[in-house]
Amino acid sequence: MVETLSALTPNETFDVVVVGAGGAGMSAALFAAIDGARVLLVESTEYVGGTTAYSAGTTWIPGSLHAGDVNRDDTVENAEAFLQRAVGERSSRAMRRAFLAAGPKAVAHIEANSEVKYRARPFHPDYLSEVEGSTLRGRALESLPFDGRKLGKNFALIRPPIPEFTVVGGMMVDRDDVGHLLNMTRSLASFGHAVKLLARHACDRISWPRGTRLVMGNALIGRLLHSLFARDVTVLVSTKLEQLHESANGIDAITLSQNGERRRIAVKGGVILASGGFNRHRERRGAMLPGVDPSWCPGAPGHAGSTQDLALGAGARYGEGALSNAFWAPVSVRKRSDGTTAVFPHFLMDRGKPGMVVVNQEGRRFLNENTSYHLFGIAMQEANRKTPSVPAYLVTDAEGLRKYGLGMVRPGGKGLAPFIADGYLTEGRTLDELAAKLGIDAAGLADSVARINRYAETGVDPDFKRGTTDYQRANGDATSTGPNPCIGPIGRAPFYAVRLYPGDIGAATGLVADENARILARDDQPIGGLYACGNDMQSVMGGVYPGPGITLGPGLAFAYLAGRHAAARASSAVRAHAAKTATTA
Repeated sequence: MVETLSALTPNETFDVVVVGAGGAGMSAALFAAIDGARVLLVESTEYVGGTTAYSAGTTWIPGSLHAGDVNRDDTVENAEAFLQRAVGERSSRAMRRAFLAAGPKAVAHIEANSEVKYRARPFHPDYLSEVEGSTLRGRALESLPFDGRKLGKNFALIRPPIPEFTVVGGMMVDRDDVGHLLNMTRSLASFGHAVKLLARHACDRISWPRGTRLVMGNALIGRLLHSLFARDVTVLVSTKLEQLHESANGIDAITLSQNGERRRIAVKGGVILASGGFNRHRERRGAMLPGVDPSWCPGAPGHAGSTQDLALGAGARYGEGALSNAFWAPVSVRKRSDGTTAVFPHFLMDRGKPGMVVVNQEGRRFLNENTSYHLFGIAMQEANRKTPSVPAYLVTDAEGLRKYGLGMVRPGGKGLAPFIADGYLTEGRTLDELAAKLGIDAAGLADSVARINRYAETGVDPDFKRGTTDYQRANGDATSTGPNPCIGPIGRAPFYAVRLYPGDIGAATGLVADENARILARDDQPIGGLYACGNDMQSVMGGVYPGPGITLGPGLAFAYLAGRHAAARASSAVRAHAAKTATTA
């Protein structure tokens, strides 16, 4: 149930309080409630869902009950060996083992006791597919679609997806839907699928502000919210955690504020921090992500780091040794008509396709366009230390734009005028004209395009080895007639480009915790009653991005551990109080 802070009585008591209503926080609240705890879920923004609601909702859990549907040969032991090779000493091996052990249990437990339902993607390779122990399928789970109408008026609580990721006025589509929509004039099955989607959406718009058929991250959040209400979890939005109160037994109370109202809440079992990390913290962002403008961040606005400040004040500390303090994706940026900023992550729809090339200020390639979005973002920043590479420029020709689109410009090659007028899309009749408009070196761009055209003929990229791994080739174009599905010629005028920036999509550095998600003090002892999961916790991936969903997967696993441990701690406190009362009597 959704409440206001003023509706709670002074010194009201909950067994478990979760701060942050993204995917990890909502899961932690649900796990605690399933175990019988009285739970309060606190969210600082007006929506639940956090960045999970913006995302594809992919959850990386090796060895789940769904893995055998698409890959019977994979094992948790294979996954552990893969992570040891990919991540190594950048994170605690014990924490990775805790994640791998808890992940399958978390999936089974949440599916058996709630509306949350997953399925395995039939083909979704690990990003570091060249590393021994990787798989092409079975570890990446996604939520089943969800009918938002089941939430009634509470549907409005879910953070809407990024508008540029929807079509025809707010209709959500997943990767399967996109394929059908692009193929609807060539396939009867795709035509039927598309007609059903559009008819459903047309009906939705009669009564709802956007489509109620939820997919990807929105579907996961919808299922979590529906399940939380079924378990009578109290939800507070637009509410800030102001203070943690500590006694000899650890954190036993908090102070919350909402619209000028303040309440002290007693907590029996524990407080679970799942507020999304430090990314929008004013001071810490500058120190941990130097040179990265906040306007390039495509994440939801709630991860301001204020809850981490409170935990640090209680003795917590940040982890060390990660490859990067954040996870990354190349993004393009555009001002919307309402004055807000659209930040579009370039995950897979354009940059890895044939007929695309990425260059720096000198017009030169400096990376493999088909590398994972995380490594792409890191490569941009590293290259920029030597040669101006932020922004970088994603360049294609008329054919590439027509087939794949370019960022916020949809495939088809039509409706370009607004994008050109506001400068998001740059057009040139020749490569020289495009270079002049972008302010980059024309000779360098011409040489880069000439090289990629030669590589398109041979299928071999000697400069950056584009299209040499299963992951890279999966993000190319399987229908391409060339020898390499990732490389194609650029030559049909006019030519186009968008500017790319490194956008932080989530925190990798967070608070140090143990195998039960208990936050550790500087002496490595747990701070009683204080837990972390999601991006508030130091990533078990050590700033490496080995596969799809490696933030939501550990988020779910440690939400399971934190929620159940805090619920058990609350039960122990109740039993201890009852025993003490009986003895006194």
